[in-house]
Amino acid sequence: MSRGPADLAGRTAVVTGAGRGIGRALALRLAAEGMRVAVNDVDAAAAAEVAGLVDGPAIAVDLGTPDGPATLVERAWAALDGIDVFCGNAGIGGGGGAEAGDDVWARVLDVNLLAHVRAARSLVPRWLERGGGHYVLTASAAGLLTMIGNAPYSVSKHAAVSFAEWLDIEYGDRGISAQAVCPQGVDTAMLRASGPVEALLSKDTAVAPEQVAEAVVADLRTGRFLTLPHPEVAGYYRARATDTDMWLRGMRRLRAATFGPA
Repeated sequence: MSRGPADLAGRTAVVTGAGRGIGRALALRLAAEGMRVAVNDVDAAAAAEVAGLVDGPAIAVDLGTPDGPATLVERAWAALDGIDVFCGNAGIGGGGGAEAGDDVWARVLDVNLLAHVRAARSLVPRWLERGGGHYVLTASAAGLLTMIGNAPYSVSKHAAVSFAEWLDIEYGDRGISAQAVCPQGVDTAMLRASGPVEALLSKDTAVAPEQVAEAVVADLRTGRFLTLPHPEVAGYYRARATDTDMWLRGMRRLRAATFGPA
């Protein structure tokens, strides 16, 4: 799928983590564009419910396992007769810092990072053979900035953004493009379960999942790499790069205001 304005009607898409939240909104939005959508979620009932709404196949696979992403790609490719757009949207929160157990770090990295690597490992050869494809990776503003109070999530999202950049650099001249979606606060169950950080993430107003889906489709049409449902994140990102020390001091103040003195 080449860059630039695209007619999405008749194309095919996979949306992971589509049983609720951003994934559900994205599956519905792509279907409204006339795309044929395969719905993935670890929750089989949730996947089936959304698949019924978009008239597409439901594929209940755990993407946090070594074989899950390849299984999803194989089954979706067969069901849709090819995949034009793969929306890697599934993600988990984790929690804690360096003291979090290896099991927490491993699970978060499996779902938030390695699921994308493993999916791309299956998709890229197929896309090169058929002439292209587009990978939409739902990361987070935490992947451009940093999530205070949650090291596994923040680290995994930084790595996910980097992987999307790598995909686009490595294969962008061969028909494969990538798109990193980096929202800040989104009105989902994950936000509501984020504890003291919820107020901070909602500072610039939490957006609805449908607004994220709308931004994704708009940038899918134009070929823009970085999708920012909260435009103000671009300013924070610039400030971080322009004067990192000042930005870190500000983040330490935010951490103290949110959690109390260290």
